Amino acid sequence: MGMRRGTNLPRMGDFNQSVILEAVRRSVEGLSRIELVEATGLSAQTVTNITRRLLDEGFITEAGRTITGPGKPRVTLRLVAESRYSVGVHLDPAVITVVLLDMSGAVVERRAERTPDKDPRRIVDIMAQTVADLIDEAGIDRSLVAGVGVAAPGPLDAERGTVIDPPKLQGWERVPLRSVLAEATGLEVTVEKDTTAAAVGELWTGGGGQGSFVFVYLGTGLGAAVVRDGEAIAGSSHNFGEIGHIIVDPDGPPCACGLRGCVEVVCTPQAIVERAEAAGLWRDSPTGGAEAAIDERFTQLCARADAGEQPALDLVRTAADHLAVLIATLTNILDVDRVVLGGPFWERLCGVYLRELPDLLHARSATRAVRTLPVEGTVVGDDVGAVGAACVVLDAVLTPRASDLYLED
Repeated sequence: MGMRRGTNLPRMGDFNQSVILEAVRRSVEGLSRIELVEATGLSAQTVTNITRRLLDEGFITEAGRTITGPGKPRVTLRLVAESRYSVGVHLDPAVITVVLLDMSGAVVERRAERTPDKDPRRIVDIMAQTVADLIDEAGIDRSLVAGVGVAAPGPLDAERGTVIDPPKLQGWERVPLRSVLAEATGLEVTVEKDTTAAAVGELWTGGGGQGSFVFVYLGTGLGAAVVRDGEAIAGSSHNFGEIGHIIVDPDGPPCACGLRGCVEVVCTPQAIVERAEAAGLWRDSPTGGAEAAIDERFTQLCARADAGEQPALDLVRTAADHLAVLIATLTNILDVDRVVLGGPFWERLCGVYLRELPDLLHARSATRAVRTLPVEGTVVGDDVGAVGAACVVLDAVLTPRASDLYLED
């Protein structure tokens, strides 16, 4: 992510503090005050005043002195990672993942378990208890927890923090998740769409890099997010990335929406497993619940493909081709610099997908005559949704935004 520049106009202290804190946080070895002046464009006096305040509040610390020439040695300022924490919860129809992050974005504690059923009240109780357990296990003061971020499948009513009837969460009809979880935990709660949260996590933990990218989320369902100028674009209703009914195979199976070959019935793990079963890759009946059986068989299918077993490899290659249709549709419209893939099913697919997708995408790219579009895997790992949700909390508190400079009427 490019370094934000500060402003020396009055009334901009909070924005400038975020600029300085972000610069220190993103530095590897820390920065001196002189280096902060150069990096942020702020005056030396402004940098001195703000760093003094950050030192007093415990966000940064003095970490040694360096001599770079004549004059006084430079004092290096570094982030105090344990000065603040946040909790991230990923609500997926198959699994609930909860992580505790420090201010550097590092995972301090983690827990995941299968979603026992779809009852909202029971799921909220599990979330609240797990949040409390992780804070206790880490042995930190609750006052240092900036809040809880929840990555949830859409559609969402972002203003009210309500989850509105997601396709794979039966019974979740206008559940006021933000208010009920806040009441259950006693902490401030932010609800964000899972794909947007994942993109924020990719940015915050250092994988954002320069420029823009599309993040394709591979979970129980598929979604997308886009990042430009160092910010994830949530959309006017915070529901960007609802891609389930983009057609990727006109001859594919019928979808509940009335069309054929939508992402929802072609690209999901369930759809891929169903094609494998129809092709006779298994002769026995699946064991366990439906979602557990899909997870187990999807894992087996990907392992067989990675081992070079031709029928399994052909099926996963076909899945990659379908996904390339989706990604090309997004990248041709959005004109981004690269593609990043992640989510809880990504690690199982990455071996084949990273081999197949670049050429498949290049063949469908509207800009192939002028460039090659890089395809990468997430740097965050399987927990990108939960980590991203926690980063949404830290991001809201600590990251400078141009909108913070708007003057109210």
